Amino acid sequence: WSLTSLKLLVGREKVARAVLMRSRTLLLATSAFSLSLVSAFPTPALSALSTRSSASSTRSSITGLEMAARLPKLVAFDLDATLWYPEMYQLWGGGAPFKPNKDGTLSDKSGTRCYLMGASAKILSHLRTDPQWKDTKVAYVSCTDEPDWAEECMDLFRAGSLSLQQTVDIKEIYKANKNKHFQSLHKKTGIPYEDMIFFDNENHNCVNVQPLGVTCIYTPKGMTQEAWEQGLAKHAKAEVSAR
Repeated sequence: WSLTSLKLLVGREKVARAVLMRSRTLLLATSAFSLSLVSAFPTPALSALSTRSSASSTRSSITGLEMAARLPKLVAFDLDATLWYPEMYQLWGGGAPFKPNKDGTLSDKSGTRCYLMGASAKILSHLRTDPQWKDTKVAYVSCTDEPDWAEECMDLFRAGSLSLQQTVDIKEIYKANKNKHFQSLHKKTGIPYEDMIFFDNENHNCVNVQPLGVTCIYTPKGMTQEAWEQGLAKHAKAEVSAR
């Protein structure tokens, strides 16, 4: 070994010892800090912290219950490109009769497949089977170009064990400004506009209906779970603001 190599080796050993000593010092300091925390927060204090955490959870639960108490009395859905896709006019050249497929889709006479969008089936089934929605009416509000084809699709599409026909209470399916559809719904049901919520993939329909006081949710991606939750939250917030 050369003298230079030996000096280098000794230097490295000194650095290693210094690093080791510093690590031990930090470890001791950390242990001391942990002990000080235990001393600062004895069992009663920790119990108080736990109680505050439980209270926070309770407040969250109450908020959820309050939101449930403000559920809309009428939930309305557009059909084309909100509950299903393609839109009926996009099936021109095919269309009825439709045939159900094993995967839950439908095929028109030209072989084009139609499917329920997003969480449509789950949401419609939930509205009909969950007891908290027993006092809420479901409406289909559409200006579809082919209402007869839409009726057949409602017969064949499934939402759990139910057809889409079995999940709806009222249908307003005709060409008109959708403001008129909701005036008709209000007249038939007596439900205030403020107790209605409406999902539609065309923003201009939301713009036309919203002045009545209906909570409107624009759904460019169809009836997704996110849109559903957004709608319920928006409606609950509007209810609170109105009080």
